[in-house]
Amino acid sequence: MAKILIVEDEPSMRLGLKDNLEFESYQVELAIDGAEGLKKATASTFDLIILDVMMPKMSGFDVCKAMRKAGITTPIIFLTAKSEEIDKVLGLELGADDYLTKPFSLRELIARVKAILRRTQTDADTGLKGEVTIGGLTVDFSQFTARTAEGEVRMSHKEYEILHYLAEHTNEVVSRYDLLNKVWGYESQPTTRTVDNFILRLRQRIEENPNEPRHILTVHGVGYKLLKA
Repeated sequence: MAKILIVEDEPSMRLGLKDNLEFESYQVELAIDGAEGLKKATASTFDLIILDVMMPKMSGFDVCKAMRKAGITTPIIFLTAKSEEIDKVLGLELGADDYLTKPFSLRELIARVKAILRRTQTDADTGLKGEVTIGGLTVDFSQFTARTAEGEVRMSHKEYEILHYLAEHTNEVVSRYDLLNKVWGYESQPTTRTVDNFILRLRQRIEENPNEPRHILTVHGVGYKLLKA
C-alpha cells in the first residue's frame, strides 16, 4: 500500500483529499503547514507527497527546496492557486514531479497520483540494475543514489527518471517530446524549456566541462543523445 503525505493548510481541502485517497486504498498522513510537512517528510518515508504552495510558516516551494537539498527524492505534486507558467516552471525545476492548479477535479488528481506511483514502481522493478557510470557520475537507479569522485551527489527524483530514460536509450536520439511523454507522462505537460534546464543540471553533474559535453549531446532541432564512453 502506497503511503502519501498531504501538506495543505486549508482544512476542507486537506480532509477531502485524505478521504478520496483513502477510498483508493492509499495510506494517508496529514500536515497542516509547510514546517510540519518538512518535519514529517524528513522523519518518515513516503511514496508520494502532495504539497500546497501557499502556506503559513513555509511555502511549498521552500519545503520542496529543503527536501531536495536534504537528499529526499520522494515524488512531489504541487497544488496551487497560481496558474502562471513561470510558477509551474519554478516548481518543476525545484524538483517537483507534477503541478495542479486549483480548482482541479479529484479524478484528475487521482489519475496523476496513480501515474506517478506506477512510473516510480516501474523504475524500481525494471530497466537498469546495479550501478551505472556515466561520465564522472556513478548512479544506482534501484537505490536512487549517485556519487562522483568527490562524494555523494543529491539528485531529485525527476533527474533520476530523465537520466534513467536516457541511459536505457544509450546511443539513441531521444527527443524532448519523448522525455515529456515518458518522464512526465500526462497531457498537461511542462514546456521543452523545462527539459532543457534539467539536461543542463545533469550535465553539470556528469560532464568534465558542461559547456563542451561529451556524454549528453544535443541533437539540434530534435533532442539529446547519451554516450557513456
